[in-house]
Amino acid sequence: MTAMIAYNCISRWSGALGVCAIIAVIRPAHAEPRAVVELFTSQGCSSCPPADQIIGELAKDPSVIALSMPIDYWDYLGWKDTLADKRFSARQKAYSQARGDRNLYTPQMIVNGSTQVIGSDRGSIEGAIKNTGKADGVMSVPVTMSLSGKLLNVSVAASKVPTVARGEVWICSISKAIPIMIGRGENRGQEVTYYNVVRNLVKVGDWNGSPESWTVPLENISRDGVDAAVVYVQDGNREKPGAMLGAAYTSLR
Repeated sequence: MTAMIAYNCISRWSGALGVCAIIAVIRPAHAEPRAVVELFTSQGCSSCPPADQIIGELAKDPSVIALSMPIDYWDYLGWKDTLADKRFSARQKAYSQARGDRNLYTPQMIVNGSTQVIGSDRGSIEGAIKNTGKADGVMSVPVTMSLSGKLLNVSVAASKVPTVARGEVWICSISKAIPIMIGRGENRGQEVTYYNVVRNLVKVGDWNGSPESWTVPLENISRDGVDAAVVYVQDGNREKPGAMLGAAYTSLR
């Protein structure tokens, strides 16, 4: 079911948490990946399992940060998505509004915050990664993240591009793999594994183009099943998200 949907209500959420400045950054988890890809998917969508499998494949590529963001607007079709979050539905709509179109569907993949493609079309995904990587400032900001005890240390370097001078810094709590047996709806009777599922999304702070660092207590992002974290710097804001400027991934287990 690759379907278009338009709706009027965006759910807003707060990502407040306590952070404090640090001076040193421990070993980086990842070095300058070329892309962040976000898959908007649903357990109630018969067209989504191939895209969910592709996210699993992309998650193995160290140059790509792959995220699954299950949406909730298909729940009325007979199966309530057990991983869905209304914040992800709102994020998908915010991307649509930023692009100036009404293209909301599943499986939809957003590449580097700027291009949307069908999430099961591997060729289009690779093409979008290549093309968005040519844009000024996209994935140009070095970001590092490391685990130290019960703290995550996050560092965002100075901008390398004069036109890139600000962004928002967010952390995603990640479950690397979650198998789900679907009991009703279009995927009834199937067990589908969802990869790099975002379980929480928390704003760390604002970046102004200069080097900045934060520490984030693990207790602020952890929940059952969380075993990795992603930090990203994105132009714009949550109501109008823009290009991805940099990102990093680290395993927590």
